[in-house]
Amino acid sequence: MSCPFMEGPIDREAQIIRRERLIRPRCDILSFSEESLCECYRFSSRSIIYLNNLLKPHILNITHRGFAFTSLQTLCIALRFFFANGSFLYNIGDAEHIGKTIVCRSIRKVCLALKHFLHIFVVFPGHKAVRVIKEEFYRITGFPNVIGCVDGTQIPIKAPSVNEGDYVNRKSFHSINVQIICDATHIITNVEAKWPGSVHDSGVFRESTLYNKFEQGQYDGILLGDRGYPCLPFLMTPYPDPEPRAQCCYNLAYCRTRARVEMTIGILKARFQCLRGLRVTPERACDIIVATVVLHNIATIRGERCSSAVVDQDDAPS
Repeated sequence: MSCPFMEGPIDREAQIIRRERLIRPRCDILSFSEESLCECYRFSSRSIIYLNNLLKPHILNITHRGFAFTSLQTLCIALRFFFANGSFLYNIGDAEHIGKTIVCRSIRKVCLALKHFLHIFVVFPGHKAVRVIKEEFYRITGFPNVIGCVDGTQIPIKAPSVNEGDYVNRKSFHSINVQIICDATHIITNVEAKWPGSVHDSGVFRESTLYNKFEQGQYDGILLGDRGYPCLPFLMTPYPDPEPRAQCCYNLAYCRTRARVEMTIGILKARFQCLRGLRVTPERACDIIVATVVLHNIATIRGERCSSAVVDQDDAPS
């Protein structure tokens, strides 16, 4: 009788149970209806193709391995997550049949790619001639010489592990204080997204490069800001206690004109729901904010429709 210990070497490869790799089918995103695309990604098919052509050199996977994501798939993952509905990573992964890690990488790629185009799509005082910008503001209520409206908005973030107290704003939640300047057509012409929520709006403005350029007389025109800003030769604010007639008329024209920046911030947050609360580090939150601003301008220039924007309490008129 043969002894089992005297048998030949065991074929280990035969004992390994190999799992067959399951590749889930990837849908053709551009085959969706225009209504579905706008609901999921906030852009039409033509604008998605435009964005893909613009960002492709920066987000394309350079690999010889099979089943790598295309630039279009990477773009749409990011649009669906941060720039559309702001859902959790797992929800997006389940919807797109991908893992959480791939979602994170796709979002990061698209954010960094969009930052490359910040100074192309976000330009102060704007892509139009200064005369045209002033005329567009003047047509609102007759307020002259305006080239922009400025306001700050708090973008909630999770409590950071470093300098946590600096990010607690006046409403007692952690945030990034973002300065937005826009023109009369809701195009964002300047964004400052790097300051903790505890920094006051006027402090953000004073530390901006735009402030120094205004002081040096580089711009022909004025900004409109709320009472949180100082009244300067190039920054007009409302009368705190206006007298009848002239000062009341000034305040009325001022409020109706400056409302454009409040409306613009409302549109930005309505289009990109992730700005209602970012569960990332402050540095990555700033990158996402800048990316959404670039996308907002692209969407506005291309005439993309947006759901009705409601001005929230933080963006209410002063």
